[in-house]
Amino acid sequence: MTSTGTGAVLLEVDRVGMSFTGAAGDTLRVLDAIDLTLRDGEFVALLGRSGSGKSTLLRTIAGLIAPTSGHVRYRGTELDGANPGAALVFQSFALMPWLTVQDNVELGLVARGVPPRQRSRQALAAIDLIGLDGFETAYPKELSGGMRQRVGFARALVLEPDLLLMDEPFSALDVLTAENLRTELVNLWETDDFPTKCVCIVTHNIEEAVLLADRVVVLGANPGRIIADIAVPMDRPRDRRAPGFELLVDQIYGLLTGRDTARAAPEPDKSTPTATPLPDASVGGLAGLVELVYTSGGRVDLADVADDLNFEIDDLLPLVDAAALLGFLTVDSGEVTLTDIGARFTSADIQASKQIFAEQVRHRAPLVRTICQGLRGSTDGTLRASFFLDLLRRGFSREDAQRQLDTAIAWGRYAELYDYDADDDEITADEAAAEFADVRDGW
Repeated sequence: MTSTGTGAVLLEVDRVGMSFTGAAGDTLRVLDAIDLTLRDGEFVALLGRSGSGKSTLLRTIAGLIAPTSGHVRYRGTELDGANPGAALVFQSFALMPWLTVQDNVELGLVARGVPPRQRSRQALAAIDLIGLDGFETAYPKELSGGMRQRVGFARALVLEPDLLLMDEPFSALDVLTAENLRTELVNLWETDDFPTKCVCIVTHNIEEAVLLADRVVVLGANPGRIIADIAVPMDRPRDRRAPGFELLVDQIYGLLTGRDTARAAPEPDKSTPTATPLPDASVGGLAGLVELVYTSGGRVDLADVADDLNFEIDDLLPLVDAAALLGFLTVDSGEVTLTDIGARFTSADIQASKQIFAEQVRHRAPLVRTICQGLRGSTDGTLRASFFLDLLRRGFSREDAQRQLDTAIAWGRYAELYDYDADDDEITADEAAAEFADVRDGW
């Protein structure tokens, strides 16, 4: 099945926004003004890093959650509940452990009120289609991860949906099993009797998106918004080593790691902890990345680094963001360059390196700076961590606020700017660091 981009419109996403209310009554924007059209004959990938809202968008398309603004229309009719033309394949398989393979596949048909004999016939056909013939009476515990995901495919395909929606369906599988299932999915899609008209897959794996899709829709983060809609003009099956394939992968890497996503932080007085969140990266992780760039001559291509280290983009980008935030690296269109301060940081002895880190983190990481200022303003150099957590929850969800605080505590403790007592929930200023800060601020 080949997309021409001119097939009948199956689904329209029109200026969709999604917001949630935080615990402190604040508004958290997940999606912003999304426009997207899915057509008959298309295989579309929604690609983005963590925080881009790609899974939220997929659930909006499925009708599982309603947007807070904008419209979602299936065949011209606005959704009011579950999308009648869509079926969803989950990352976690989501099988009922007490049901057999056939019973799991029949679940959607049962919900539609299909008579037992008819649903049995349809379920067996779907099981045969995805290569699990002979396992109809097996239970999920008897199946490998790949076989469980096949059951998930069959459960979706048995409904013969217009839209097959897939939420990172291969990410819980080992590399070889995932590759095998991708190949089989492409082979099924290419057959004339594939029982669905359009596939939309959510992924954070760039090569997977280029390997499978006719179009790759790239989402930026915080809030999620479409930053590119890229056609993939290559015939299937696709060769990962082909120049055109590698060129597209590099282009998308550039979009996800360009100036809008991994740049040096604004000047401290223009930034706040909510405006410039801390990347979810350990000191050891970001230091390891800076050292890798240093030993590679001061400049590397992120696509090459990810390939050499077998990283997914979601693993690598927080480290890149953290090193860029602290001024150790700069990033431009997927190319990472070591700064002078980054070179000094990675080549110095451990104590000098920690001092460089402390200076950078105190001035360039807004939340760390806020904690240091709060401690200096307290009467005894001590504040409860919950004080900062409450402030963070005005701009983040509960989980993200805790993650921000945990990162700031880890960075500040390594830099010896402050210490943290988990039993008392207290952050205490490091006296030597405070004296050093007073001297430096007075220069």
